Amino acid sequence: MQKHPYRRVGQWLELHPADLLGGQGKDSDSTQQTELISIPEAGSHPHLLRQWLLARSVFPAKWINRLFSVGGIRWEGEAIRLLAFPAVDPAADPLYCKAQNNKDDVQVLYEDDFCLVMNKPAGMPVHESYSGQTGTLDQAAAHWLLKAGDPVLVRHIHRLDDDTSGPVLYAKNDLAQWVLDEAMREKRIDRRYLAIVHGKLTKSSGTIRASIGKDRHHSSRRMVTPSGDTAVTHFEAVQTYPQVSLVRLQLETGRTHQIRVHMSHIGHPLVGDKLYGGDSRLLLHQALHGERLIFPHPWTGEMVQVQAPEPVWLMSLLDKLAGRTN
Repeated sequence: MQKHPYRRVGQWLELHPADLLGGQGKDSDSTQQTELISIPEAGSHPHLLRQWLLARSVFPAKWINRLFSVGGIRWEGEAIRLLAFPAVDPAADPLYCKAQNNKDDVQVLYEDDFCLVMNKPAGMPVHESYSGQTGTLDQAAAHWLLKAGDPVLVRHIHRLDDDTSGPVLYAKNDLAQWVLDEAMREKRIDRRYLAIVHGKLTKSSGTIRASIGKDRHHSSRRMVTPSGDTAVTHFEAVQTYPQVSLVRLQLETGRTHQIRVHMSHIGHPLVGDKLYGGDSRLLLHQALHGERLIFPHPWTGEMVQVQAPEPVWLMSLLDKLAGRTN
């Protein structure tokens, strides 16, 4: 995506054709095609607008074609309007139906027309794991938009384990979802974490490259296995205590339980992570917090950095550990 001026008018994204002339085609063929198609005149048929937008290669072709199929491309006055922010009927949408009864007040770390970043607390699932489950972050996100009077399509782009705290990125429309999903696949969304692990790391920093797959003997567990999916985790020791260490981690891939599996694999399971060998006497859940999220904005392409504050559980645990060193 490239940066172009726009104006949101209710459900519509309003653009002026001249503002799109700076966009470059993705290849020589599309550039030549663009040169053959002139700017549509005011009042042009939506089909001509669609052809011109496709030739500009500014938006994903599948998005433009979907908009055209539902009457979501219009010429209004001197501007093109695209149905980029279709409203959801709260009474008919399953997520919004549940969100109306959601009482969770979750902190919003970032929001604009395209994105929403929620600060997930430990113990809250991102989405339903069984039919009828309530108290999810998805429902909290929908509840937030419902209170704002803007019930749009909202979908999470990535997930965190139930007991992991930190920022979770949401797309607020189809365009944002397609662009951000592609950014995830291309590893352009950077997620950084803080963890408290058992023991003192032998190296102050390093990279763990170990494939992860399902543990056939335990349905909830994952394990390092040559037949698994490629997984890469970068780590750096931040602070060392008598029996544990505070570690900063960066994910290059996003496998289920990746940090937990990798740290356990090198002999340093997370404090509180009983599933992977951690001791729960200091903390009843894994000591893992999403510290920072960096992602390319789906409209401007500029990098957005969102920092999550340290949760109470982490601050309390660090205070305990510091007290033991005195």
